[in-house]
Amino acid sequence: MTPAARLAAAAAIIDRISAGKAPAEAVLKTWGTENRYAGSKDRRAIADQVYKVTRARGRLVWAMGGREDGRALVIGALSLIDGLSVEEIEALHSGDGYGPKPLSKQERSRISLTDDGAPAWALAGLPEFVVEDFKNTFGDRWAEEAAGLMVPRAPIDLRVNAAKATVDEVIAELREAGLSPERTPWSAWGLRLSAEPPPNVQALEAFKQGRIEIQDEGSQITCWLAGVEPGMTVVDYCAGGGGKTLGLAMQGLAVGASRVEAAPPEPERIWTPTGWVEAPKAKPKPATIARAEGRLIACDVVQKRLDNIRPRLARAGVEAELIHLGPNGGRVEDIVGMADVVFVDAPCTGSGTWRRRPEDAWRLKPEEVDRMHSLQMAILARAAKLVKPGGRLVYVTCSMLRVENEATLDHFEEDHPSFAPVAITEGLSSSGITDAGRNKLAELAGAGHRLRLSPATADTDGFFAAIYERTA
Repeated sequence: MTPAARLAAAAAIIDRISAGKAPAEAVLKTWGTENRYAGSKDRRAIADQVYKVTRARGRLVWAMGGREDGRALVIGALSLIDGLSVEEIEALHSGDGYGPKPLSKQERSRISLTDDGAPAWALAGLPEFVVEDFKNTFGDRWAEEAAGLMVPRAPIDLRVNAAKATVDEVIAELREAGLSPERTPWSAWGLRLSAEPPPNVQALEAFKQGRIEIQDEGSQITCWLAGVEPGMTVVDYCAGGGGKTLGLAMQGLAVGASRVEAAPPEPERIWTPTGWVEAPKAKPKPATIARAEGRLIACDVVQKRLDNIRPRLARAGVEAELIHLGPNGGRVEDIVGMADVVFVDAPCTGSGTWRRRPEDAWRLKPEEVDRMHSLQMAILARAAKLVKPGGRLVYVTCSMLRVENEATLDHFEEDHPSFAPVAITEGLSSSGITDAGRNKLAELAGAGHRLRLSPATADTDGFFAAIYERTA
């Protein structure tokens, strides 16, 4: 494909992303399947252009006079991001072959301007309605936090599964596969891969055999803060895809793979009344299971999500009970007041993951934030009933927005005086957290019971966590 044809393709894909709800990655994959003439270099160049535009969408919309179509945004990016001259951009828009049609007078005039007068929200790369929330949360650092969330591409973080391998074993295995893993600084079980070029983790034998899971380091940290120990009854109240369920399960195991219950070896010969004979060929046995000394329960209101957890549990070699919650939190009546730890990974806008899915920033509407806030308050009230006296309630979101974090917890604390805040520093004794991690998290949380992680402060996705203990 010519450079001009790649631009035309990128513009068409951007329009398709804007018109639907599918992740940009899925849309790009579908386009590649539909247009097999595009080689790997073409697909890579087009994807880079699509993500470049998506990350800077607010700035480009402003620069192009409010236009949001893919063509306008690509043209704006060529000028403001790539630094091409008007003449160079015109050369790419000659209308020849599969390239885009020539520039209009309006387009030519827009790319002749600079963005010196652009509003702060556009330059920061955030939806306009989100900026006030960022300012209230981060003060003078709000633009730095916005840039950390929207500009760089996120690395690929992995969690080593203690039920099947050690970190050193996985490092060696990944290096043999041609990758360059590095240990994550805060999570003792985390490894990090560069996103350039993007590795196909799911094709690795280590992934297929359950020795690793894809999980951001911030997500791992929230699991370690829960303080799960062998013998506990633990409820993952909003299990979703099960990533944190697996992290919680791992804490009920001894370090390394020593707790995996291996099947006894099959005998080569067996005794019969007529003497020794060759043993019949055994049927394939299921994967060995790591037994936790307690009870792990994963709940969700969507049965399909629970069904999707089953193969992940099997691959990881761990166990959990799965409960399909009723629409008002029913079907858990038998564990009310029984749980040592209730982990609430609450539904949220996912704004903390915008560096991975920047398209979601431009799909978010103010009413969705308000809806999530209301839903979170209802879920917390239901989940709290499962905690036994002396047990802990852990609240987590992958949101950067104050409305979904501090505002939700302020309401919960007012309505639930029997839940006392627990300082984050009390959750830092987990062996899953490195010494550097303990120092960093203590610095971020101070003496408080709330912790905020962000790309700018911790080089993780955006996460928020709080810990409570039921006193009565």
